[in-house]
Amino acid sequence: MRLPALLLRQRTNVHKNDFGHVLVVAGSPRMLGASCLTSLAAMRSGAGLATAAIPMGLNLALQEKLSHVVMTFPVAQTRGMTFSYAAARQVLKHISRYAAVAIGPGLTLAPSTVRFVLRLILACPLPVVVDADALNAMDGCPQVLLKAKGPRILTPHPGEMLRLTGVATSDTDKDRVRVAKGFSHKFKCVLVLKGHRTVVAGPDGAVYINTTGNQGMATAGSGDVLTGMIAAFLAHGLSPFEAAKYGVWAHGRAGDAAALRLGKTSLLATDIIERIPDLFKR
Repeated sequence: MRLPALLLRQRTNVHKNDFGHVLVVAGSPRMLGASCLTSLAAMRSGAGLATAAIPMGLNLALQEKLSHVVMTFPVAQTRGMTFSYAAARQVLKHISRYAAVAIGPGLTLAPSTVRFVLRLILACPLPVVVDADALNAMDGCPQVLLKAKGPRILTPHPGEMLRLTGVATSDTDKDRVRVAKGFSHKFKCVLVLKGHRTVVAGPDGAVYINTTGNQGMATAGSGDVLTGMIAAFLAHGLSPFEAAKYGVWAHGRAGDAAALRLGKTSLLATDIIERIPDLFKR
């Protein structure tokens, strides 16, 4: 598979805003790394700009931890320094600055944070990649997707899929495709069912089964990297299904390149990010 020409910066008269601005909504006191990984993956995947929304009490700590190329957006917080429901109004007020949103990594399930997540999933007019704790916030209420104001891409692993649907998936490709297609069609979203041979399903019945990637990518933060990559491809202007398909493929290819260089046992999520440029260089 080749990456689409849209992602390859072939035009000469361009500026950073031509390549999209990604808003990353991620992180909590114990999981600032999730925000860093998602944001940096978005930038490495070609986004022109990335901003990390963060509870205000964590802003300085995140700035010290985060890459210098990523901006921050401090917002209202709970007493536990997680995202407060009041932050939804702040984010939505400025949402026109962005082209795509990634939400979920490292958020926690504090009650006010869950309400914040559901509000953004419902009201954000932009394409949104929904991952990790944002998926868990939808436990018991996936119907919110049917009222969402914009396209939604969900990226569950099998455990998160079980919480979303109450249905366990077997390891067979046939069963994973059936479950992914059924959910995508019912809730009008793009579904990325992660795992060996990740399945991407669109609400129109389109399906892609990925063949890249390796066991070394079963490591903390790997999913956060995928979320940032898909969000960057959305910000470039790919359709939700195409952004998910190429994001999954590119994520696996970068992981394969990292494993070839470092081996599978010692692979880290940051190693995957470091191999992303190889895809575009080729």
